[in-house]
Amino acid sequence: MTRDIDISDDATVPVGRFAPSPSGRMHLGNVFTALLSWLSVRSRGGRWILRIEDLDPQRSRLEHARLIEDDLQWLGLDRDEGGIDGTGPSAPYLQSLRHSLYEKALRDLEATGLTYPCRCTRADIMATQAPHASDGRVVYAGTCRPEGFPAVRPKADSRPAATRIMVPDRDICFTDIVAGPQAVNLAELCGDFVLRRADGAWAYQLAVVVDDALMGVTEVVRGCDLLDSAARQIYLFDLLGFKAPAFAHVPLLCNQAGQRLSKRDASLDMGSLRRRYSPEELVGYLGHLAGLLPKPEPVTPAALAEIFDWSKVRRSQEIRI
Repeated sequence: MTRDIDISDDATVPVGRFAPSPSGRMHLGNVFTALLSWLSVRSRGGRWILRIEDLDPQRSRLEHARLIEDDLQWLGLDRDEGGIDGTGPSAPYLQSLRHSLYEKALRDLEATGLTYPCRCTRADIMATQAPHASDGRVVYAGTCRPEGFPAVRPKADSRPAATRIMVPDRDICFTDIVAGPQAVNLAELCGDFVLRRADGAWAYQLAVVVDDALMGVTEVVRGCDLLDSAARQIYLFDLLGFKAPAFAHVPLLCNQAGQRLSKRDASLDMGSLRRRYSPEELVGYLGHLAGLLPKPEPVTPAALAEIFDWSKVRRSQEIRI
């Protein structure tokens, strides 16, 4: 059975967001995504939000968040709300300060009867992997699902438990602005997924849905490596009674060996790039990589917004630089 969940645009002012993790200095790939998100909403007179996704205390640093803000300002990618200071109607804009909002959403999901505690370790899960999951995906087998569902219930255990949500065995259908029509069966893609880890940390899938919904985000632009997350998030939007945003999963920037850029690539982080290029040169280069300009030439974000159209953006999964 398929189900097409409505994520189409409506007459409201478009609202986009850039939601980086402050685990290091932004690299060229991060800026590529931020630029396309900014251009998309600015070209239609929309609003742009900066949200800091700092749920991981081991990797997140406030000084990195400040560098992100400074780099965006240097590039000319101004925001309407958000950032460290949390200015705007949906404050705070740091996920580490939004714990109570995730708690409420979890209670609402628990009220559906679809959540349950899970004490499986990663080793337990990997031991049950079916052959079709050999591409590296982890598909949860439903070991801890309550009685009455097609799984074996484990014995009572006093260990801390994660919270999982049951997924339907049907397709969730949507059309990605870049990747096109998608039909995803969550039971086959990932199985019942985690909303909150056993150590109390919030899962990305829940936090991003709550934040996008409460911040009024109508369009999510991010790398195509996160395309698999969209169906899970659309499912949660639906259960929580929110309309899902439109999604645009853009190509990843990779080196000539086909390896995606990372924050370890110091030569392509913003510290190095700012010493070598002007903001207009970087924006023009990225505009060319995206397919918006026939050749790399200096241009301001505002000028690029005047010619922006998603039909011009490259449809490949990666762009080698």
